[in-house]
Amino acid sequence: MATRVNPNIGRISGYFLLNLVTGIFWFVLLVTLGAVSIGTAVIWVGIPLGVLTMVLARGAATAERAWLRAALGVDIPQPYRPLPATVTGRAKAMAKDPATWRDFAYWLIMLPLGALEFSLTVALWSAVLGTVFLPFYLHWLPATWEVTFPGGTVWLIDSFINALPVSVLGLLLGVVAYRLLKALGQGHAVLAQSLLGPSRYGVLEAKAEQLSASRARGVEAAEAERRRIERDLHDGAQQRLVAVAMGLGRARGKMESDPDAARELIAEAHADAKLAISELRDLARGIYPSVLGDRGLDAALSSLAARSPIPVEVEVDVEPRPPTAVESTAYFTVAETLTNIAKHSGATQARVKVSRTENSVVVEVTDNGRGGAEVRPGGGLAGLADRAATIDGVVVVVSPIGGPTVIRTELPCAW
Repeated sequence: MATRVNPNIGRISGYFLLNLVTGIFWFVLLVTLGAVSIGTAVIWVGIPLGVLTMVLARGAATAERAWLRAALGVDIPQPYRPLPATVTGRAKAMAKDPATWRDFAYWLIMLPLGALEFSLTVALWSAVLGTVFLPFYLHWLPATWEVTFPGGTVWLIDSFINALPVSVLGLLLGVVAYRLLKALGQGHAVLAQSLLGPSRYGVLEAKAEQLSASRARGVEAAEAERRRIERDLHDGAQQRLVAVAMGLGRARGKMESDPDAARELIAEAHADAKLAISELRDLARGIYPSVLGDRGLDAALSSLAARSPIPVEVEVDVEPRPPTAVESTAYFTVAETLTNIAKHSGATQARVKVSRTENSVVVEVTDNGRGGAEVRPGGGLAGLADRAATIDGVVVVVSPIGGPTVIRTELPCAW
């Protein structure tokens, strides 16, 4: 759950110098309020005071997350469970939420830890600055320093030149201080993530809920696709084939009595058969286009762009080739988006860009239409989001009024 951070040494030092003040303040306030609320709980006064203590602990932790993001560069998400609407329910939920008590633990630790970080920061940088600038100090304010080594050797430091070796030692000490404070800042960030962020159980629980919702949307999308295929077969190819069978039956009945009429019926049946084949080919292309499997996304999307009623610029860079499920989802995402653009956006130009990152494929479709597109339940963009969610993909829509509209889909290549 912890992520590696690389904060700036100046921000680390500033955080450590100020953190002692905030640590003392919240430690004293929360411990005092907590002790008073426990002591007065028997006369019911302590109950609202305890609720106030929990609210303050959460508020302090929220402010600390923002402070940590600015100072140490670590982004810690909110770990709290949803709160009910009633006051009593909210108080009970806060008391039962482990994140509340981890907030308390963080502020209890901050007093000794903040004192240690403050002391180290002040001591290290004071020693570094004092040794590095010692020659200048002796130059402007003459003094004599004697350093006695084991064995009786005396090093007399009484001039700018004699103090230069001390400056070199100060620079080495600066490197040590830099690395030590860097490591301490990273350690503090990890501690803050473990106490102020979601627990491992909470992360797994949220992931399970996300996967459950994704699976449900995937099942619904698959069911809608099945109904579409059934409808297209029933209204299209099936009707054509029925007409072919009936035409051939009528032609067989007239083959001897009226050969000319039979030939006309056969010609009509032949035309209907070709139309049925064309409709079946289009239907198969809608299930999984052969060009996608044979030649990949670049050729398949170029084919889509060529059939689009508006000009579409295509840029594809997905090497190494992504898994089949990702390719298929990316293809149909672009296909449905281009269809929506042609029908609703009023755009005169569109652009499709597909790129590959280390762990995902990113699909961006941009148009110069009127904008105002949004994800609505049951709408076309909601269908795109549901299709992407079947493989844990995410769809983001940016469409201000007046355009342009950008639909960005990120599809993970590893599950």
